[in-house]
Amino acid sequence: MPSVDMFGPEFAEVYDLTYRRRGKDYAAEAAMVARVARERRPDASSLLDVACGTGEHLAKLRDNFADVAGLDASQAMIDLARTKLPGVPVHRGDMRSFDAGRSFDVVTCLFSSIGYLMSVADLRSAMRSMARHLTPGGILLVEPLWLPEQFIDGYVAGDVLEQNGHTLARVSHSTRDGQTVRMDIHYLVAGGGAIRHIAESHLNTLFTRDEYLDAVTDAGCAAEFLPGGPSGRGLLVGIRHTEGSPS
Repeated sequence: MPSVDMFGPEFAEVYDLTYRRRGKDYAAEAAMVARVARERRPDASSLLDVACGTGEHLAKLRDNFADVAGLDASQAMIDLARTKLPGVPVHRGDMRSFDAGRSFDVVTCLFSSIGYLMSVADLRSAMRSMARHLTPGGILLVEPLWLPEQFIDGYVAGDVLEQNGHTLARVSHSTRDGQTVRMDIHYLVAGGGAIRHIAESHLNTLFTRDEYLDAVTDAGCAAEFLPGGPSGRGLLVGIRHTEGSPS
């Protein structure tokens, strides 16, 4: 069975097609994030998008902030983001321990990317790394994965998507073991006279609301949890204290 490296070139190839054709509204989500940030920091002009992926959110956030940058752990995703966003710095780094070399008024981590961390210790490290990159009074915005009480064990999703002469069929199945979720995804990609099968598995963690809020507080920020958020999973908001800094 063909498989794909996590966030490698083959995954990056189908990523944008999958979510664009499934109707993910990056522009509306970016506008919502910008509104939440500016309600708390009206003069915010710089933004770092952590786990920016192929740059879809970042491309829309650039319409709302004069100075933007991205960071991701996957070189394949970074390569696509840089192609879309010439002139925008997109760094490679681990959200738990990165150094972008400067600070920002807003730091985002969207599309539940925080759920790929596998422990509370990792969660706290990531929140502290992001908070370290905030200016005093800066805003941290993190979209969580589903909370444990929201997750549907055994959930199956399926889509057939078409674009530019290519057809992609995607089926996923998610199962839970404690706070760990395994999502197995299979793709059939038809085009150019051939059909390819791609399989991948993702591991995520269902952190609790308190674990999220405690991690933001531990990072030196005032913390709140907003319902709804960009895609219905909520939104963590942190405001960095003006005195002191997370170490």
